[in-house]
Amino acid sequence: MSDLLIRPVENAADQDAFLRLPWRIYRGDPNWVPPLISVQAELAGFRRHPFYEAAKSRCFLAVRNGEACGRIAAIVNDAHLRLHNDGCGFFGFFECVNDGEVAKELFAAARAWLQQQGCRMVRGPFSPSVNYESGLVVTGCDRPPAFLAAYSAPYYAALVEGAGFRSKWELMAFEVERSMYPARDPKLEFICEEALRRSGAKLRQFDRWQMSRDIRRFFDLYNRTLDNIPFFTPMTAREIEAAIGWLKMLTAPELTAIAEVDGQPVAALYGLPDYNPIQRTLNGRMGPLGALRWWWNRRRFTRARFFSINVLPEFHAWGLGVALFRNVLRDGLARGLQSAELSWVLESNQLSRGSLERGGAKLTKTYRIYEAEL
Repeated sequence: MSDLLIRPVENAADQDAFLRLPWRIYRGDPNWVPPLISVQAELAGFRRHPFYEAAKSRCFLAVRNGEACGRIAAIVNDAHLRLHNDGCGFFGFFECVNDGEVAKELFAAARAWLQQQGCRMVRGPFSPSVNYESGLVVTGCDRPPAFLAAYSAPYYAALVEGAGFRSKWELMAFEVERSMYPARDPKLEFICEEALRRSGAKLRQFDRWQMSRDIRRFFDLYNRTLDNIPFFTPMTAREIEAAIGWLKMLTAPELTAIAEVDGQPVAALYGLPDYNPIQRTLNGRMGPLGALRWWWNRRRFTRARFFSINVLPEFHAWGLGVALFRNVLRDGLARGLQSAELSWVLESNQLSRGSLERGGAKLTKTYRIYEAEL
Protein backbone atom coordinates (compact mmCIF):
# COMPACT_ATOMS: atom_id res chain seq x y z
CA MET A 1 0.00 0.00 0.00
CA SER A 2 1.30 3.44 -0.95
CA ASP A 3 2.33 5.78 1.87
CA LEU A 4 1.64 8.79 -0.34
CA LEU A 5 -0.50 11.54 1.20
CA ILE A 6 -2.06 14.48 -0.65
CA ARG A 7 -3.07 17.27 1.68
CA PRO A 8 -4.22 20.88 1.29
CA VAL A 9 -1.82 23.62 2.32
CA GLU A 10 -3.31 24.90 5.58
CA ASN A 11 -0.59 26.44 7.75
CA ALA A 12 2.74 28.26 7.66
CA ALA A 13 4.75 25.02 7.73
CA ASP A 14 2.83 23.69 4.71
CA GLN A 15 3.35 26.99 2.88
CA ASP A 16 7.08 26.82 3.54
CA ALA A 17 7.23 23.23 2.27
CA PHE A 18 5.25 24.26 -0.84
CA LEU A 19 7.56 27.17 -1.59
CA ARG A 20 10.77 25.25 -0.84
CA LEU A 21 9.98 22.13 -2.88
CA PRO A 22 11.73 23.35 -6.10
CA TRP A 23 15.05 23.30 -4.21
CA ARG A 24 14.61 19.52 -3.91
CA ILE A 25 13.33 18.97 -7.45
CA TYR A 26 16.10 20.95 -9.17
CA ARG A 27 19.00 20.13 -6.89
CA GLY A 28 22.10 19.93 -9.09
CA ASP A 29 20.36 21.38 -12.17
CA PRO A 30 22.73 24.09 -13.54
CA ASN A 31 19.95 25.73 -15.57
CA TRP A 32 17.43 26.27 -12.77
CA VAL A 33 17.14 29.74 -11.26
CA PRO A 34 15.83 29.81 -7.66
CA PRO A 35 12.69 31.93 -7.51
CA LEU A 36 12.32 34.72 -4.98
CA ILE A 37 10.35 33.17 -2.12
CA SER A 38 8.58 36.40 -1.20
CA VAL A 39 7.32 36.84 -4.77
CA GLN A 40 6.22 33.21 -5.02
CA ALA A 41 4.34 33.52 -1.72
CA GLU A 42 2.31 36.41 -3.16
CA LEU A 43 1.62 34.70 -6.49
CA ALA A 44 0.55 31.48 -4.77
CA GLY A 45 -1.92 33.42 -2.63
CA PHE A 46 -0.11 33.01 0.69
CA ARG A 47 0.35 36.77 0.94
CA ARG A 48 -1.68 39.68 -0.35
CA HIS A 49 -1.61 40.05 -4.16
CA PRO A 50 -4.12 41.97 -6.33
CA PHE A 51 -4.68 38.97 -8.61
CA TYR A 52 -6.61 37.29 -5.78
CA GLU A 53 -9.03 40.18 -5.47
CA ALA A 54 -10.85 38.52 -8.39
CA ALA A 55 -9.62 34.94 -7.97
CA LYS A 56 -9.15 32.16 -5.44
CA SER A 57 -6.92 29.13 -5.19
CA ARG A 58 -6.37 25.93 -3.27
CA CYS A 59 -2.82 24.59 -2.96
CA PHE A 60 -1.95 20.93 -2.36
CA LEU A 61 1.17 19.12 -1.20
CA ALA A 62 2.16 15.54 -1.90
CA VAL A 63 4.01 14.03 1.05
CA ARG A 64 5.75 10.65 1.26
CA ASN A 65 7.62 9.44 4.35
CA GLY A 66 7.19 12.88 5.87
CA GLU A 67 8.88 14.68 2.97
CA ALA A 68 7.19 16.87 0.35
CA CYS A 69 7.53 15.34 -3.12
CA GLY A 70 5.01 17.30 -5.20
CA ARG A 71 2.79 20.36 -5.25
CA ILE A 72 0.03 21.97 -7.30
CA ALA A 73 -2.37 24.92 -7.11
CA ALA A 74 -5.96 24.83 -8.37
CA ILE A 75 -7.11 28.31 -9.40
CA VAL A 76 -10.46 29.89 -10.18
CA ASN A 77 -10.06 33.20 -11.96
CA ASP A 78 -13.36 35.08 -11.77
CA ALA A 79 -12.15 37.72 -14.23
CA HIS A 80 -11.51 34.98 -16.80
CA LEU A 81 -14.91 33.39 -16.21
CA ARG A 82 -16.73 36.70 -16.62
CA LEU A 83 -14.93 37.37 -19.89
CA HIS A 84 -14.96 33.89 -21.47
CA ASN A 85 -17.87 32.14 -19.72
CA ASP A 86 -16.27 28.76 -20.43
CA GLY A 87 -16.37 27.15 -16.97
CA CYS A 88 -12.57 26.83 -17.02
CA GLY A 89 -10.42 26.47 -13.93
CA PHE A 90 -6.65 26.41 -13.92
CA PHE A 91 -3.68 24.62 -12.43
CA GLY A 92 -0.29 26.14 -11.71
CA PHE A 93 2.85 25.97 -9.55
CA PHE A 94 3.17 22.29 -10.51
CA GLU A 95 6.40 20.67 -9.28
CA CYS A 96 6.87 16.94 -8.80
CA VAL A 97 9.40 14.17 -8.45
CA ASN A 98 9.56 11.81 -11.41
CA ASP A 99 6.73 9.59 -10.19
CA GLY A 100 3.50 9.14 -12.16
CA GLU A 101 1.50 8.14 -9.06
CA VAL A 102 2.38 11.38 -7.27
CA ALA A 103 1.45 13.48 -10.30
CA LYS A 104 -1.88 11.69 -10.84
CA GLU A 105 -2.91 12.11 -7.21
CA LEU A 106 -1.98 15.81 -7.22
CA PHE A 107 -4.03 16.43 -10.34
CA ALA A 108 -6.92 14.41 -8.91
CA ALA A 109 -6.98 16.65 -5.84
CA ALA A 110 -6.87 19.81 -7.96
CA ARG A 111 -9.63 18.53 -10.25
CA ALA A 112 -11.87 17.61 -7.34
CA TRP A 113 -11.58 21.08 -5.82
CA LEU A 114 -12.24 22.77 -9.17
CA GLN A 115 -15.33 20.61 -9.66
CA GLN A 116 -16.58 21.74 -6.26
CA GLN A 117 -16.22 25.33 -7.51
CA GLY A 118 -18.42 24.54 -10.52
CA CYS A 119 -15.68 24.31 -13.17
CA ARG A 120 -16.17 22.10 -16.22
CA MET A 121 -12.58 21.96 -17.47
CA VAL A 122 -9.04 22.65 -16.27
CA ARG A 123 -6.20 24.30 -18.14
CA GLY A 124 -2.58 25.12 -17.38
CA PRO A 125 0.00 25.58 -16.18
CA PHE A 126 -0.56 29.25 -15.34
CA SER A 127 1.15 30.48 -12.18
CA PRO A 128 -1.25 32.01 -11.40
CA SER A 129 -2.52 33.41 -14.75
CA VAL A 130 -1.55 34.05 -18.36
CA ASN A 131 -0.01 37.36 -17.27
CA TYR A 132 2.63 35.62 -15.16
CA GLU A 133 4.58 32.39 -15.69
CA SER A 134 2.76 30.39 -18.37
CA GLY A 135 3.23 27.01 -19.97
CA LEU A 136 5.25 23.86 -19.43
CA VAL A 137 8.65 23.77 -21.13
CA VAL A 138 8.59 20.83 -23.56
CA THR A 139 11.57 21.70 -25.79
CA GLY A 140 14.62 23.63 -24.68
CA CYS A 141 14.72 22.19 -21.17
CA ASP A 142 18.51 22.11 -21.56
CA ARG A 143 18.66 25.91 -21.68
CA PRO A 144 18.35 28.27 -18.69
CA PRO A 145 15.12 30.27 -18.51
CA ALA A 146 14.90 33.91 -19.48
CA PHE A 147 13.93 36.40 -16.79
CA LEU A 148 10.36 35.81 -15.49
CA ALA A 149 9.91 32.80 -17.79
CA ALA A 150 8.83 29.33 -16.69
CA TYR A 151 11.26 26.44 -16.29
CA SER A 152 10.33 22.75 -16.13
CA ALA A 153 12.08 19.46 -15.56
CA PRO A 154 12.32 17.42 -18.81
CA TYR A 155 10.02 14.66 -17.51
CA TYR A 156 7.12 16.96 -16.57
CA ALA A 157 5.33 16.64 -19.92
CA ALA A 158 5.06 12.86 -19.46
CA LEU A 159 3.66 13.33 -15.95
CA VAL A 160 1.01 15.83 -17.07
CA GLU A 161 -0.03 13.75 -20.07
CA GLY A 162 -0.06 10.61 -17.93
CA ALA A 163 -2.58 12.37 -15.67
CA GLY A 164 -5.02 12.70 -18.57
CA PHE A 165 -4.19 16.11 -20.06
CA ARG A 166 -3.95 16.86 -23.77
CA SER A 167 -1.92 19.53 -25.52
CA LYS A 168 -4.05 22.57 -26.37
CA TRP A 169 -1.67 25.40 -27.37
CA GLU A 170 2.04 25.83 -27.85
CA LEU A 171 3.92 29.04 -27.08
CA MET A 172 7.25 29.67 -28.77
CA ALA A 173 10.40 31.44 -27.64
CA PHE A 174 12.87 32.83 -30.16
CA GLU A 175 16.49 33.86 -29.72
CA VAL A 176 18.30 36.73 -31.43
CA GLU A 177 22.03 37.37 -31.21
CA ARG A 178 24.25 40.35 -31.83
CA SER A 179 25.94 38.60 -34.76
CA MET A 180 22.63 38.60 -36.67
CA TYR A 181 22.39 42.39 -36.80
CA PRO A 182 25.06 43.17 -39.44
CA ALA A 183 23.54 40.49 -41.71
CA ARG A 184 20.04 41.96 -41.52
CA ASP A 185 18.06 42.55 -44.71
CA PRO A 186 19.21 45.88 -46.20
CA LYS A 187 15.58 46.65 -47.02
CA LEU A 188 14.78 46.79 -43.30
CA GLU A 189 15.71 50.46 -42.89
CA PHE A 190 13.55 51.44 -45.85
CA ILE A 191 10.61 49.39 -44.50
CA CYS A 192 10.91 51.01 -41.08
CA GLU A 193 11.13 54.55 -42.40
CA GLU A 194 8.16 53.96 -44.70
CA ALA A 195 6.15 52.56 -41.81
CA LEU A 196 6.81 55.69 -39.79
CA ARG A 197 6.14 58.04 -42.71
CA ARG A 198 2.85 56.43 -43.75
CA SER A 199 1.51 55.99 -40.21
CA GLY A 200 2.66 59.38 -38.98
CA ALA A 201 4.07 57.72 -35.85
CA LYS A 202 7.02 58.98 -33.83
CA LEU A 203 9.16 56.54 -31.86
CA ARG A 204 10.86 57.12 -28.54
CA GLN A 205 12.20 55.20 -25.55
CA PHE A 206 10.28 55.11 -22.30
CA ASP A 207 11.08 58.30 -20.43
CA ARG A 208 13.28 57.49 -17.43
CA TRP A 209 11.76 60.47 -15.56
CA GLN A 210 8.20 59.37 -16.40
CA MET A 211 8.78 55.63 -16.20
CA SER A 212 5.59 54.81 -14.28
CA ARG A 213 3.51 56.67 -16.86
CA ASP A 214 5.10 54.88 -19.82
CA ILE A 215 4.92 51.41 -18.28
CA ARG A 216 1.24 52.11 -17.58
CA ARG A 217 0.80 53.06 -21.25
CA PHE A 218 2.46 49.80 -22.28
CA PHE A 219 0.07 47.76 -20.12
CA ASP A 220 -2.89 49.65 -21.56
CA LEU A 221 -1.78 48.61 -25.07
CA TYR A 222 -1.05 45.08 -23.78
CA ASN A 223 -4.60 44.71 -22.47
CA ARG A 224 -6.16 46.17 -25.61
CA THR A 225 -4.19 44.19 -28.23
CA LEU A 226 -3.99 40.60 -26.97
CA ASP A 227 -7.67 39.69 -27.26
CA ASN A 228 -6.73 37.52 -30.26
CA ILE A 229 -5.18 35.05 -27.79
CA PRO A 230 -8.05 32.68 -26.92
CA PHE A 231 -7.07 32.24 -23.27
CA PHE A 232 -6.06 35.84 -22.55
CA THR A 233 -7.55 37.77 -19.64
CA PRO A 234 -6.51 41.42 -19.19
CA MET A 235 -4.63 42.50 -16.10
CA THR A 236 -6.67 44.47 -13.61
CA ALA A 237 -5.80 48.07 -12.76
CA ARG A 238 -4.59 46.94 -9.33
CA GLU A 239 -2.35 44.26 -10.86
CA ILE A 240 -0.86 46.83 -13.21
CA GLU A 241 -0.12 49.27 -10.41
CA ALA A 242 1.52 46.52 -8.37
CA ALA A 243 3.69 45.53 -11.35
CA ILE A 244 4.71 49.15 -12.00
CA GLY A 245 5.89 49.41 -8.40
CA TRP A 246 8.86 47.12 -9.08
CA LEU A 247 9.24 47.32 -12.87
CA LYS A 248 10.03 51.03 -12.80
CA MET A 249 13.20 50.25 -10.82
CA LEU A 250 14.35 47.48 -13.17
CA THR A 251 13.54 48.94 -16.58
CA ALA A 252 16.38 49.92 -18.93
CA PRO A 253 15.01 52.57 -21.34
CA GLU A 254 17.27 51.20 -24.10
CA LEU A 255 15.15 48.03 -24.16
CA THR A 256 11.87 49.87 -24.65
CA ALA A 257 10.11 51.73 -27.45
CA ILE A 258 6.75 53.39 -27.83
CA ALA A 259 5.10 54.70 -31.01
CA GLU A 260 2.83 57.72 -30.77
CA VAL A 261 0.50 59.33 -33.29
CA ASP A 262 -0.61 62.84 -32.41
CA GLY A 263 0.81 62.24 -28.95
CA GLN A 264 -1.26 59.08 -28.33
CA PRO A 265 0.41 55.66 -27.86
CA VAL A 266 -0.47 53.22 -30.66
CA ALA A 267 2.27 50.58 -30.25
CA ALA A 268 4.94 49.57 -27.74
CA LEU A 269 7.74 47.07 -27.23
CA TYR A 270 8.94 46.27 -23.73
CA GLY A 271 11.98 44.34 -22.63
CA LEU A 272 13.95 43.90 -19.42
CA PRO A 273 17.56 42.99 -18.76
CA ASP A 274 17.98 39.33 -17.93
CA TYR A 275 18.44 39.51 -14.17
CA ASN A 276 18.58 35.73 -13.75
CA PRO A 277 22.37 35.56 -13.30
CA ILE A 278 21.94 37.87 -10.29
CA GLN A 279 18.80 36.12 -9.04
CA ARG A 280 20.60 32.76 -9.14
CA THR A 281 23.11 34.02 -6.55
CA LEU A 282 20.37 35.16 -4.14
CA ASN A 283 19.06 31.61 -3.56
CA GLY A 284 15.49 32.78 -3.01
CA ARG A 285 16.16 35.71 -0.66
CA MET A 286 16.33 39.28 -1.93
CA GLY A 287 17.48 41.48 0.97
CA PRO A 288 18.79 45.06 0.65
CA LEU A 289 22.05 44.00 -1.02
CA GLY A 290 20.23 41.91 -3.61
CA ALA A 291 17.87 44.77 -4.41
CA LEU A 292 20.82 47.11 -4.86
CA ARG A 293 22.54 44.68 -7.23
CA TRP A 294 19.37 44.38 -9.33
CA TRP A 295 19.02 48.16 -9.56
CA TRP A 296 22.71 48.70 -10.36
CA ASN A 297 22.77 46.09 -13.15
CA ARG A 298 19.76 47.48 -15.03
CA ARG A 299 22.32 49.50 -17.06
CA ARG A 300 24.96 46.74 -17.32
CA PHE A 301 23.06 44.12 -19.31
CA THR A 302 24.34 41.79 -22.05
CA ARG A 303 21.13 39.75 -22.40
CA ALA A 304 17.48 40.73 -22.37
CA ARG A 305 13.98 39.31 -22.58
CA PHE A 306 11.38 41.00 -24.77
CA PHE A 307 7.83 40.22 -23.65
CA SER A 308 5.58 41.39 -26.45
CA ILE A 309 5.10 43.85 -29.28
CA ASN A 310 1.68 45.43 -28.87
CA VAL A 311 0.18 47.32 -31.81
CA LEU A 312 -3.38 48.66 -31.99
CA PRO A 313 -5.35 46.77 -34.68
CA GLU A 314 -5.87 49.84 -36.86
CA PHE A 315 -2.06 50.20 -37.18
CA HIS A 316 -1.20 46.55 -37.91
CA ALA A 317 -0.81 47.15 -41.64
CA TRP A 318 1.83 49.86 -41.22
CA GLY A 319 4.70 47.68 -39.98
CA LEU A 320 5.19 49.57 -36.74
CA GLY A 321 6.23 46.40 -34.91
CA VAL A 322 9.27 46.08 -37.19
CA ALA A 323 10.18 49.72 -36.64
CA LEU A 324 9.89 49.36 -32.86
CA PHE A 325 12.13 46.32 -32.84
CA ARG A 326 14.68 48.00 -35.14
CA ASN A 327 14.99 50.91 -32.71
CA VAL A 328 15.26 48.75 -29.61
CA LEU A 329 17.90 46.49 -31.14
CA ARG A 330 19.91 49.51 -32.27
CA ASP A 331 19.73 51.16 -28.83
CA GLY A 332 20.32 47.89 -26.97
CA LEU A 333 23.36 46.99 -29.07
CA ALA A 334 24.82 50.42 -28.39
CA ARG A 335 24.60 49.64 -24.65
CA GLY A 336 26.25 46.21 -24.97
CA LEU A 337 23.35 43.84 -25.67
CA GLN A 338 24.66 40.49 -26.94
CA SER A 339 21.52 38.34 -27.12
CA ALA A 340 17.82 38.34 -26.30
CA GLU A 341 14.87 36.01 -25.97
CA LEU A 342 11.52 36.97 -27.48
CA SER A 343 8.83 35.09 -25.62
CA TRP A 344 6.34 34.12 -26.10
CA VAL A 345 4.66 33.86 -29.52
CA LEU A 346 1.52 31.75 -29.98
CA GLU A 347 2.19 28.91 -32.44
CA SER A 348 -0.82 29.91 -34.57
CA ASN A 349 0.45 33.50 -34.95
CA GLN A 350 1.91 32.95 -38.39
CA LEU A 351 2.57 36.66 -39.00
CA SER A 352 4.79 37.13 -35.96
CA ARG A 353 6.50 33.77 -36.35
CA GLY A 354 7.23 34.41 -40.01
CA SER A 355 8.64 37.87 -39.32
CA LEU A 356 10.97 36.55 -36.62
CA GLU A 357 12.15 33.61 -38.69
CA ARG A 358 12.79 35.76 -41.76
CA GLY A 359 14.79 38.09 -39.56
CA GLY A 360 17.07 35.21 -38.52
CA ALA A 361 15.65 34.55 -35.05
CA LYS A 362 15.99 30.94 -33.91
CA LEU A 363 13.28 28.91 -32.20
CA THR A 364 14.86 27.76 -28.93
CA LYS A 365 12.00 26.80 -26.60
CA THR A 366 8.42 25.62 -26.70
CA TYR A 367 5.99 26.03 -23.81
CA ARG A 368 2.81 23.93 -23.82
CA ILE A 369 -0.63 24.70 -22.43
CA TYR A 370 -2.64 21.61 -21.43
CA GLU A 371 -6.35 21.08 -20.99
CA ALA A 372 -8.64 18.36 -19.61
CA GLU A 373 -12.36 17.98 -19.08
CA LEU A 374 -13.64 17.65 -15.53
